[in-house]
Amino acid sequence: MTEIDKKLAGIIAAVPTPIDTDNQPLLDEFINHCQWALNNGCDALNVLGTTGEANSQNVANRKAIMKVAAEKLDVSKLMVGTGLSDLATTTELTLFANDLGYPVALILPPFYYNPVSDQGILDYFSTLDKALGYADIKIYLYNFPALSGVKFSVEVIKQLAQKMPHRIAGIKDSSGDIAYCSEIVKNVANFKVFPSNEVSVADAKANGFAGCISGSVNVTAPLAAKIWQGAANKSELSAKIAELRTEIASLPLIQVVKYLIGIREKSDNWQSVIAPLTNLTQAQIQQVKTIASKLGYL
Repeated sequence: MTEIDKKLAGIIAAVPTPIDTDNQPLLDEFINHCQWALNNGCDALNVLGTTGEANSQNVANRKAIMKVAAEKLDVSKLMVGTGLSDLATTTELTLFANDLGYPVALILPPFYYNPVSDQGILDYFSTLDKALGYADIKIYLYNFPALSGVKFSVEVIKQLAQKMPHRIAGIKDSSGDIAYCSEIVKNVANFKVFPSNEVSVADAKANGFAGCISGSVNVTAPLAAKIWQGAANKSELSAKIAELRTEIASLPLIQVVKYLIGIREKSDNWQSVIAPLTNLTQAQIQQVKTIASKLGYL
């Protein structure tokens, strides 16, 4: 792996985006959290993923977020979500990311005209690759069928990696299917696989995974990092992470992660989300405060 590839491995937080009352990104607070994450166990960050509410942001806001992150952080430790349902905007955002120095773009499959055929997916990424031309940026596929409605089959992944080894280099899987991740490792050579659950970190290296990319890592990173680094008490740490993940997953994940960050940072600016997401209820906030106590935030 290149030096940049080495930086994009391990514990990676899919960072959320704080917003004001007009749904505009609060860039200073965003960067403050990103820096906290990198200083507290994260090896890299995924900007503008699902946790970052990317598909609720307009193109101008996405570019503003991408730009400030590239300028204020070590861009070699960043990947960015640039996938939309149309090729033109996906290409525009991916080229913009390339020009900013991002090494990797995380891209959803074309997700609107369901059912999407395997050939349709192959054609989409082949056309995107040609449009990117000589841009250096790599693509990690983003498999999240629960939201996109489209699953990358292992065969499609294999074909994409074989046809475009210069471009298609990895996958983030948010299906929660570890067997699927293992099948990709087995069938696709030199391909970086990232499950989305940090509970998988305990066995990640043995399973051939490159790490994990997770929304809850925004708060569990200090624990997950110890496991990734080979802590002797990894069973104990894994159990604690599993408990926290279960509690977080019982509530709306994006809202919970943002609220927890707000508690830690003593800022109300992390409490809001963009419609159609809705803010937490008072009962849910009380549950979040219990989680915050376990994290040492209260």
